[in-house]
Amino acid sequence: MKYSHLFGKTIKDVPKDTSLTSHKLLYQAGFIRESTAGRYYFLPLGQRVQQKIIKVVKEEMDRAGAQEIVAPILHPLHLWQETNRDKADFGLLKIKDRREMEFVLGGTAEEMLVDLVRKFQTSYKDLPFQLYQFASKFRDELRARGGLLRVREFIMKDGYSFHASENDFKKEYKKMSKTYTKIFERVGLETFMVAADNGDIGGEYAHEFQVKSGAGEDTIFYVPSKKLYFNKEIAPTMAAPFDQKGEEPRPMEDVVGKGIIGVEALAKFLNIPVEATTKTLLFETEKGDIVAAAVRGEYDIDETKLKRVIGCQSITLITPEKIKELTGAEVGYAGILNLPKHVKIFMDDSMKGRVNFEMGSNKTDIHVINVNFGRDLEMPERFYDFKETRAGDFYPETKEAYETFRGIEVGNIFQLGYHYSKKMKGATFIDEEGNEKPYYMGCYGIGIGRTLAAVVEINHDDRGIIWPDSIAPYQVHLIGITNNESKIRQEADEIYEKLQDAGIEVLYDDREDASIGNKFADADLIGIPVRLVVSKKTGDKIEWKKRTEKESELLNFDEVLGRIKKQG
Repeated sequence: MKYSHLFGKTIKDVPKDTSLTSHKLLYQAGFIRESTAGRYYFLPLGQRVQQKIIKVVKEEMDRAGAQEIVAPILHPLHLWQETNRDKADFGLLKIKDRREMEFVLGGTAEEMLVDLVRKFQTSYKDLPFQLYQFASKFRDELRARGGLLRVREFIMKDGYSFHASENDFKKEYKKMSKTYTKIFERVGLETFMVAADNGDIGGEYAHEFQVKSGAGEDTIFYVPSKKLYFNKEIAPTMAAPFDQKGEEPRPMEDVVGKGIIGVEALAKFLNIPVEATTKTLLFETEKGDIVAAAVRGEYDIDETKLKRVIGCQSITLITPEKIKELTGAEVGYAGILNLPKHVKIFMDDSMKGRVNFEMGSNKTDIHVINVNFGRDLEMPERFYDFKETRAGDFYPETKEAYETFRGIEVGNIFQLGYHYSKKMKGATFIDEEGNEKPYYMGCYGIGIGRTLAAVVEINHDDRGIIWPDSIAPYQVHLIGITNNESKIRQEADEIYEKLQDAGIEVLYDDREDASIGNKFADADLIGIPVRLVVSKKTGDKIEWKKRTEKESELLNFDEVLGRIKKQG
């Protein structure tokens, strides 16, 4: 490709909201442009990289025995209604056709693949198998950010496996963990397999493939002695010790604290440690159940953890009007004392073992102090862990402090079990005894654009992108420094043709109106692994310089060709 003909040239300026390195460099180098917030064009350079990532993924998935298909982008809404996911907080986009049939723009395709498989009469002899696709996904993200890292439309590789048993599924899960590690190694990323929440996908356990990067949105918690990684939303945590040894229970009493809301202000007003305060929040589930969740004052409630504890798909904070209806008080004075019987109460394990603690009274401007279990408040049958895990917290099993880092999630694998097959009628196979059994399932995703952005976040310097050989848009970046000399121009053109004839992917900067400095700067910004220069100074040789190295050397054409083929 001649640079003079390339659609999408380099630029210096970037949009004001371009904060992440990958977003800035991909924009400046001419790989992407934004359509509307969270939706991107992949320009020719970007599309070449994206297709090379897809090629790597496809090769490894095929090697693992998965089979590629293509599913419709529009999912009939009634399929999502079968699993009740149409009500989940999944950012679904719904549309109708002219026949008034309702569809969902697919954000994930579990229902579609189950519907496909149940159209066939399968037996245990057909199992296991995995189907995968590369497809556009749509999610109505509230806040698109970071270029390709959080978008509203993107290409995903999503795969779905079908098994006769959990034991058989576990073999596939292990195989996919190795396959994904290999995929990310090939595209230039070191990943960490991190325990995570299944979220709206369903199932009991999942793992993310995270890349360590300050640009990541996720906080990863690492247990060195166990070599375990947890996403923040699932990391078990032990409350920091709060020593009340020898403290005797005191009489419970109401204290007037007009307008005092928030545990810091309350602790100061009452002259007690923040650890002696209690934070109580009231939620409503998708089924309409009202839940009260209480945690020690210095902690926040992790809603993802709380959903797992409750066993629901979604929770929302109840409105101020409903709080007053339930408790009789304004917002900020809720507690778990004297709540209506239909309210389900959950207490975090940070509450355990406390004496003389504070709690909202469910009366405006009133706080209760010296609350004690057994006397004023019934001891729960079980305490739970739904507090938000923080840097410096301890892993409960070993009592060691977590190490933390930021991560970019580039892929994930999920255990689905019977979550879909038992909800969708006919999602069964015939076992050896001739009985119908539901499939045991798993699913596996890779975000192609996010993987591309993660590669740039990890592989760059102050001059631009540094693409790994495996996914670079071109193998070499040829620059002709002709100074309008026809002989040098002809020589550069001939080398370009000879490289193409040899099957080498070449981006040839043939511009006559660009300075040497601009050509070199553009080559560094675009980040192709090898720069070749033809000029009066190189004579009958070609200057070879790798993007990752400072020094260059002069080689003849055959030597250049041999090196390119050797590096793949």
